[in-house]
Amino acid sequence: MRVVKVSEQEAGQRLDKLLLKYMSEASKGFLFKMLRKKNITLNGKKADGSEKVCFGDEIKLFLSDETINRFSSKQELQIVKEIPLDILYEDENILLVNKPAGMLSQKAADTDVSLNEYCISHVVANGSLTREILKTFKPSVCNRLDRNTSGIVIFGKSLAGLQTMSALLKDRTMHKYYLCPVYGTVKSEQLIKGYLKKDEKTNRVTIHDSQIEDSAYIETRYRPVQIIQNGTLLEVELITGKTHQIRAHLASIGYPIIGDAKYGNQKVNDRYREKYGITSQLLHAYKLVMPKLEDPLAAVSERTFLAPVPERFQCVTGEIKIM
Repeated sequence: MRVVKVSEQEAGQRLDKLLLKYMSEASKGFLFKMLRKKNITLNGKKADGSEKVCFGDEIKLFLSDETINRFSSKQELQIVKEIPLDILYEDENILLVNKPAGMLSQKAADTDVSLNEYCISHVVANGSLTREILKTFKPSVCNRLDRNTSGIVIFGKSLAGLQTMSALLKDRTMHKYYLCPVYGTVKSEQLIKGYLKKDEKTNRVTIHDSQIEDSAYIETRYRPVQIIQNGTLLEVELITGKTHQIRAHLASIGYPIIGDAKYGNQKVNDRYREKYGITSQLLHAYKLVMPKLEDPLAAVSERTFLAPVPERFQCVTGEIKIM
């Protein structure tokens, strides 16, 4: 017999889903049979698997160690060597990290190492999560930034953190702001709308004024922060969050982001590469504004988080003064 105690990170999920993670090689039929026969109980009582588990609940497995081990996952979550992270905030539910340009948010291929793996290593190293918990709970980044876009990435350390942050991103009650220098003079704040279509083969998007097949509606709000040489520093609010939205949307109205090789102006990019060594888009997710939240996320309720602007911005924009 084995006793599994539900951790804070695992709390809130259905019992059957937790069991399928704990014994990932077992079939659903086997697990439901064990629940019916009371070979698996929840807090000493018969369960059908639909119950939502709470922190401290006891799951008893009246099974041999041989059976449990045979059905346990043979693959462990990758733990890579920990590296220094620019951590903006951390509690038991979430981690906010200032991702540098050049780092993936999540793996694009099995061999990749991304911010997600570095965050997992960090929470294991500081004792927030254990390897045992990682068998049944997979912490993860909640929002993605392009490899060469820097700024705030949210990492869910608990199920509550993951679910709450993902819901806020989906219902747009969390507000995300970016900074980017663009080519051209922008004189006023604007809300622009359109439709975005992604080509999966080329990983490139196109912007359209009206809806076409497989396109998604988008909204982007921007305002000029300061005039720079041959351009304007913009603060951009990402209202909808689609692939390459800011980069492609601004380029479509004649204000390409400086350094953007995919959607930008090549001649402009060449000048900035030669003069400042800029080789990728200058786009930084610098501000995150949380809505009102209840427990267990009350600690970040109505708070604003800022990520310092990278040095590579400063050589192009000079000192940035946000009004």
